[in-house]
Amino acid sequence: MDGQLVCKPFNAVYFGVFAVFGLLFLAGVLLLRNKTEKTKARVLAVAMFLTLVFFFWYKFMLSRDEEFSVLTEAAGIGKFNWWGELPLQLCNINMILIPFAALTKKRALLCFSFFMGPLGAFLALAMPSAGFEHYSILLPRMIGFYGTHWMVFFGSLALAAFGLYKPRFKDLPLTALSAAVILTLIFLLNVLLRKTGLNEHSNYFFANDPETNSILQMFYKWIPVPGLYLLPGICVLVPYVAIVSGISKGVERLKNREKVSVQQ
Repeated sequence: MDGQLVCKPFNAVYFGVFAVFGLLFLAGVLLLRNKTEKTKARVLAVAMFLTLVFFFWYKFMLSRDEEFSVLTEAAGIGKFNWWGELPLQLCNINMILIPFAALTKKRALLCFSFFMGPLGAFLALAMPSAGFEHYSILLPRMIGFYGTHWMVFFGSLALAAFGLYKPRFKDLPLTALSAAVILTLIFLLNVLLRKTGLNEHSNYFFANDPETNSILQMFYKWIPVPGLYLLPGICVLVPYVAIVSGISKGVERLKNREKVSVQQ
């Protein structure tokens, strides 16, 4: 039975998990469509707080997963280390920031979480690290990995779906700047953890090493310098933000036309 539930990018089980979270997301949007923005923000904040609690359960289970340590050591990134499993990856940071973005409506937080959250989560889900693909979805580490990442993916989208944020291309500089600042801080943290020996393989944001990520490996060939090799990724934000903002404006126009036709 486990063999039938093996999850890897874009197989039937993968899309099945996606469908479950997608349906929950749609149900939430429909159930809250007539609620106030404050209520929507609170519901989203609670959902992400529960995701954070789930995240620590997942990491605790990972610490007891001997097979995982064997796999990561074989991949050259060392055994399980709590200093390497803190909520400091791009997706994890968004998991923490989304509630604050929703409740405070600070535009810097909103645009960063909305644009960077789905992007980071999708890249992680499309190219999982060692130990997170070709295994049964019923394993605790698989449930934790896919559960937290899909929650971040849809939690970020909920900012717009709940009407808490309207994506605009003008937010590109603010998004890029916040991404660059956070990336710099995370890179320095990686250096500190490596130098102190707390975690010799510290690689939050993949800032120091592309590991097995094929896209990041390509970036590293272009710019073989830790940290700086991620600059092409920030450049990708230009078309990405433009496309998403364009889609958002298109949806808004359709809604406005429907309102006008109803009123007439």
